[in-house]
Amino acid sequence: MESHSSYGTSWADQWDNGPDPYPIEQSKTGTGGAKAKYSKKVENGLGKTKTVAITSMKKAKEGATVGFNWIKKKRSKNTQK
Repeated sequence: MESHSSYGTSWADQWDNGPDPYPIEQSKTGTGGAKAKYSKKVENGLGKTKTVAITSMKKAKEGATVGFNWIKKKRSKNTQK
């Protein structure tokens, strides 16, 4: 059995008769186009989502605190009777 070394041919090299394709370079001309347009929209959307999430978490925290304090007051009233 043949040992696996970095200098041997791989399975793909053994069975592929054609040349390796060259990576296609994207042109860097223009001012951004559609990618810049949608990136800006996504960025704005994420900013809004973050704001809503922060506000919601603050409201949930305040609600939990109010509820917990209400339970504490009810418990202390029942134990003092």
